[in-house]
Amino acid sequence: QVQLVASGGGLVQAGGSLRLSCAASGRTFSSYAIAWFRQAPGKEREFVAGVSRSGGSTYYADSVKGRFTCSRDNAKNTVYLQMNSLKPEDTAVYYCAATSTNPTPIYSSSRYYNYWGQGTQVTVSS
Repeated sequence: QVQLVASGGGLVQAGGSLRLSCAASGRTFSSYAIAWFRQAPGKEREFVAGVSRSGGSTYYADSVKGRFTCSRDNAKNTVYLQMNSLKPEDTAVYYCAATSTNPTPIYSSSRYYNYWGQGTQVTVSS
């Protein structure tokens, strides 16, 4: 079992950057692939990015490719989402989630993720 705590959200102007962190408890953190999802008001939760158990493979939604970078540090039980060139349409609550599956590519559907962080708000002003 793993518990996740997301942090790092805030208010930023368009074109700015933020780095989200997802800190995990538990000794088996490296047994989980981790993904970031986001949900804007009135919209479905959507996959943003993900990283494999080892950190060797990363995956991105087309809408964030080239702007966001997902990474993990298993020694620190933490996953990061570096977000650059932010746009107003990136405004959402961002969640990190863990799955014990490890397919290639990792699943982009939220139904495969057993553990969720509490979410952190990202607001991008125009």
